Amino acid sequence: MAVQAGSSIKLIVGLGNPGSEYANSRHNAGFMVIEKLLAEFPTGRFTMSHTAESNVFTGRYRGRTLVLQMPLTYMNASGDAVAPLSRRLEIKPEEILVISDDLDLAPGRLRLRQGGSDGGHNGLKSIIAKLGSAGFKRLRVGIGRPEAGKTADYVLSGFEGDEEKSFALAISRAAEAVKTILGAGMTAAMNKFNAAEKNDTETK
Repeated sequence: MAVQAGSSIKLIVGLGNPGSEYANSRHNAGFMVIEKLLAEFPTGRFTMSHTAESNVFTGRYRGRTLVLQMPLTYMNASGDAVAPLSRRLEIKPEEILVISDDLDLAPGRLRLRQGGSDGGHNGLKSIIAKLGSAGFKRLRVGIGRPEAGKTADYVLSGFEGDEEKSFALAISRAAEAVKTILGAGMTAAMNKFNAAEKNDTETK
């Protein structure tokens, strides 16, 4: 039987901060995408456990085992959760997809990358340090930069009005991107979603 193009991804990590006070903050985009995926997957397909300082959801998708992780270590120590779980499950860095917010992308924009630097994101920085590798794949969800004020306050703030609605749509598109990666592979997803962002920008 042929191996599926998207079968290299075994662990999907959504980054965020635990606690109700952060639940709808911009910094929790990764958590939101994981929650959206779980809501869209067939009921009862994934079971939850608490391990490696995380909420971990293990199940089957497209005929193979898939693990979803929401670290509870707080953003800046995300690597303290991701590295132990990946090693316990014998998952290589290149078999990991990390979903995070991104200040340098316009609100609602998506960007997929095969690897690279942390881009100033403390959660990614922690994961790179603890894994000893930057080879994991990334899905970045744009939140934009604040016009004024401190960045820390901005990323921990929530959405209001039309902004909240548009970001909900971005989370849905991010979940669609993840499913495209799992089904058709990273390159196909990059061609579809990164190109869509470029084309949309060019038409404005």
